[in-house]
Amino acid sequence: MTQTHKPRIGITLGDYNGVGPEVVLKALSDNRILNFVTPVIYGSSRVISYYKKLFNIDELNYTQVRNKGQYAQKGINVINTSSEDTFEISPGRASTESGKAAFIALKQASSELKEGHIDALVTAPIDKHTIHSDEFPFKGHTEFLTQFFEASDSLMFMISDKLRVGLVTEHIPVKDIAASLTKEKIESKLKVMDHSLRKDFGIVKPKIAVLGLNPHAGDNGLLGEEENLIIRPVIADQKNKGRLVYGPFPADGFFAAGTYSKYDGVLAMYHDQGLVPFKSIAFGDGVNFTAGLPVIRTSPDHGTGYGIAGKNQANDGSLREAIYQAAEIFRQRNEPSKEK
Repeated sequence: MTQTHKPRIGITLGDYNGVGPEVVLKALSDNRILNFVTPVIYGSSRVISYYKKLFNIDELNYTQVRNKGQYAQKGINVINTSSEDTFEISPGRASTESGKAAFIALKQASSELKEGHIDALVTAPIDKHTIHSDEFPFKGHTEFLTQFFEASDSLMFMISDKLRVGLVTEHIPVKDIAASLTKEKIESKLKVMDHSLRKDFGIVKPKIAVLGLNPHAGDNGLLGEEENLIIRPVIADQKNKGRLVYGPFPADGFFAAGTYSKYDGVLAMYHDQGLVPFKSIAFGDGVNFTAGLPVIRTSPDHGTGYGIAGKNQANDGSLREAIYQAAEIFRQRNEPSKEK
């Protein structure tokens, strides 16, 4: 590894009937990005040509990769993962064909990431329904990648320059959240977050805030016992181990008062508790980072956007930031002078 090594960033197109191809092509049409990374797109070259023509993105040129790992260092590279040229491209319409194509691209990109042919992976949005199959029985990218890379645990970590929020529970029904919370699970997520803040963001002594589950963080047991029985004991144990972990905080006041700005990371108990404030504060430049993996994976903080797909309305800011964050985390992990 040399200091001048430019990160090779794999980028999947996601569901080709969603906004994935649009935001990828828009982000890469700014040639300045080539000063920082070598992009490697995984998907269909026919899909790329279709959207280039649809959005009149004439300035974007690319090279088809013929041999694994051999890229044009100063240009955009495309690995054609689709052997079929008969599928229909229909922006805004969910289809099993687009789901299958998204999975094939994800699987190949993940394999080549594991083999070391790319340095990090950025995933454009998939449709969880159309990609679902016997080969992909997962609820999303995070669960698939955690198993594929044999990680003991991972953390859905939403990051921006204003806020970093991790989730204890991710894609589960609200009615199941309380029953799924355990001391072991919260402790594991805190451990992943603390390690990631040190290793991936260069923070020597991370300061972490933990949110309560119930309104008013349980109000001393009047509104629920999870804080007293599960969350507070974990926080106390973390403090005894010398970690800077605080809470549990009532989520509403914590974000409304801007208290989050005093912490390096915030651990939320469930999906909407963390993502509603995150997207309100950082939408447009927020990034979904999967912490805890032996590899680097980021994605934009939005979905397939079927409602605006093909209409030239998608904002590429989050996808572009996901590319930059992947490159920055790669450099952070490979900085020899940093203590991880």
